[in-house]
Amino acid sequence: MKLTGKKALITGGNSGIGLATARLFIAEGAKVAITGRDQKTLDEAVAELGPRACGYRADITVAEDRVRLFAGLAKDFEKLDIVFANAGISGRTPTGSTDEAIFEKVIHADLNGAFFTVNSAAPLLNDNGSIIFNGSVHNYLGQPGVAAYAAAKGGLVSMARVIAADLAPRKIRVNVVAPGSIKTPIWKRGARAAMSTDASDKEAKFFSSVVPLGRWGEPEEIAKAVLFLASEDSSYVNAVELMVDGGLTGAQFGAPILRH
Repeated sequence: MKLTGKKALITGGNSGIGLATARLFIAEGAKVAITGRDQKTLDEAVAELGPRACGYRADITVAEDRVRLFAGLAKDFEKLDIVFANAGISGRTPTGSTDEAIFEKVIHADLNGAFFTVNSAAPLLNDNGSIIFNGSVHNYLGQPGVAAYAAAKGGLVSMARVIAADLAPRKIRVNVVAPGSIKTPIWKRGARAAMSTDASDKEAKFFSSVVPLGRWGEPEEIAKAVLFLASEDSSYVNAVELMVDGGLTGAQFGAPILRH
């Protein structure tokens, strides 16, 4: 097993990519702390994950919640070896009609929240540890209507490089995993929650058609990439952004919709 004896924190570990990663980390021998804002889904996740998981209700954008979270981790885990800063939100921010509060909310959750999670975790991290940020293909796509989300995810990459330099004396590696279109609950929130089944299916087929591999990714496929970055398999990988997107950003003209 690749994480035997390791202790990991996964923010937003109560669903989607975070939960899939928690399952895999535990299967690979780690003890895992997960956070979530919703107590019900957090309790359900911990019950599923079993005795090697601990759940902490926390909103990583709230300073008081972070203080309480890391005090609990210091007591229950003492030290950490891995931090997966996964928690985040999406939001529509079209140019010309976006409310400032919505833009700031996305940035605050996806960029500020990620930084201050790692900032708080750093004193608990063992030397030679690993930090992974959850980025996004939106750093590159230029998709309309998601300026705040794209800015935050792009900022994570630059921020990760600086944190890697800050923590280099402690041999702590800092990397970013960048998912493409992944089947997670986030795709059913916001405006999509009101979509008809036909409209939802049509959108899902469209997203598949722009990916060279011709399909959506699964949360477990991102979890495997995070495991690679968390484990000794990537012992000389530092300050990189690992795209896990089926070729969406690297081979656009291989997509089914663009093939001739």
